[in-house]
Amino acid sequence: MAKYVLGIDIGTTSIKVVLLDINSKTVTDSFSLPTKAYIVSDETHAKEQDSVQIITTLNECIASLPIDKLQNVSRIGVSGQMHGVVFWKAQTGCDWSGGDSRHLFSPRDTSHLITWQDGRCNSDFLSTLPNPDSHLSIATGFGCATIFWPGFLSDFMVAGTIHDYLVSMLCGLESCVMTGQNAASWGYFNTATNQWNIDILKDAGFPVHLLPECVPSGCMAGQTCCEWHGVPASTPVGAALGDFQCSVYSSMTDRTDAVLNISTSAQLTYAMPLDFTPPNIPDPTSSISYVPYFDGSYLAVAASLNGGNVMATLVGMLSGWMNELEVEVSDSSLYEKLIRCALGVDSSDLRVSPTILGERHDPLSLGQVSNIHPSNLSLGHMTRAVCRGVLDNITSMMHPVFLLEAGVQRIKGSGSALSRNAVLRQEAERAFPLPVEYGQDVDSAVGVAIVFHDRM
Repeated sequence: MAKYVLGIDIGTTSIKVVLLDINSKTVTDSFSLPTKAYIVSDETHAKEQDSVQIITTLNECIASLPIDKLQNVSRIGVSGQMHGVVFWKAQTGCDWSGGDSRHLFSPRDTSHLITWQDGRCNSDFLSTLPNPDSHLSIATGFGCATIFWPGFLSDFMVAGTIHDYLVSMLCGLESCVMTGQNAASWGYFNTATNQWNIDILKDAGFPVHLLPECVPSGCMAGQTCCEWHGVPASTPVGAALGDFQCSVYSSMTDRTDAVLNISTSAQLTYAMPLDFTPPNIPDPTSSISYVPYFDGSYLAVAASLNGGNVMATLVGMLSGWMNELEVEVSDSSLYEKLIRCALGVDSSDLRVSPTILGERHDPLSLGQVSNIHPSNLSLGHMTRAVCRGVLDNITSMMHPVFLLEAGVQRIKGSGSALSRNAVLRQEAERAFPLPVEYGQDVDSAVGVAIVFHDRM
């Protein structure tokens, strides 16, 4: 009887689940759904998601996989959107329900997810926080900065990322365990010692009891506390990993590869030498950071806040205009029409700077459109210029010459926006003096399944 690894990725806008055959190391089944979990807030710059809706969508995804294969899952790997934070009560974080063959859980005493896109911790607020003992800077949307922000805590006693929460509920844990990948994304975590900056945080009045226990990336967090959608009780569950690292793991087949990932946001990354040690102090103005990968290694990454979400904003803007004109077109249909229009425009001298969300190293930057004239105002020109702008922005953060000097020989493309958008792929191939290749089954859900396959 075949055995499988169940890979789960809780992304910013969608959830994907896959079954990886242990013997062939191939994906046999996959399913994905948009979460539609964003909450409309009256608070300026707030970006929160409904935890109940996220888990409801996850249950729908898992239930869509063949139950006979779920009953033969031997391990579960979970990844998800980093930096964000969700709070819950230790013993009442969820309710389990169901019959003999389909148990599932739903959140109970759980907060909203405050996502990595949350912008409430502005520069003035961040300037009041203590300096971290870490090579990584603190930024708005990072878990520790969010916890410093007044008004979130109430009477919750446990905190983690949304994927940490999932692992805790599956394993029946009363506390949260967190890998170094996710801990580094929260801030105030020293990757050299694998420890939180406890003294610094305590002296600043931070509720240090909310800090999860840190465990190595790639280790197990526990076992399923009961049957779940057919997955047997006592199935080992890996401690949650970062979606970025898992996406890279599914794509990077050689250490001379760089990976360009464009999903909601965008990242360009390559592997540092195995003996690399990051600097002792952060450089908030640098567009390149060094994030923990596996087994003490690091990735150099230019992590842009502006990726597929820029195209989504363009679609939303046009959709809003059309609604005002009383013309109805679905967002998905509009997206496809924009791509077709842009494929008819080989190049454009219209220039779009897509930094509508700023960047962590330059939070005050805004988007711009320039070089406008009557001949480049079509939807095709605009869409082509937006896609080129996304690539221009990420390559300005990590110049292709930098990749060549690091010995990179190939760019591996991944991410939902890149796979969906042929114009983005064209612009990626023009942006680099290196071959750009796209693989199948290169995403975080597949990556986390492969991680725990490789560590069996």
